Amino acid sequence: MQILLLASAVVGFGAGYVLGSFQMMILIYAGGVVLTTLVTIPNWPFFNRNPLKWLDPSEAEKHPKPQPQPPQPVSSKKKPSKK
Repeated sequence: MQILLLASAVVGFGAGYVLGSFQMMILIYAGGVVLTTLVTIPNWPFFNRNPLKWLDPSEAEKHPKPQPQPPQPVSSKKKPSKK
């Protein structure tokens, strides 16, 4: 989605600059937004070819998330000073 929107913005800006027309720039960008909408919003079958398998809530409760441990203090050894 972001790539399509960025590409239509760049093409719209380039065409508007070359033609010297702000209206043409807006129309090209609006066409890109409509195209992006038609590509991303419907539930196309190819989006569902490899669905993610999620854990059931009852199965997720059996395997709790690990809790973060507090950081362990780092022991530093002092070097003997030379005199």
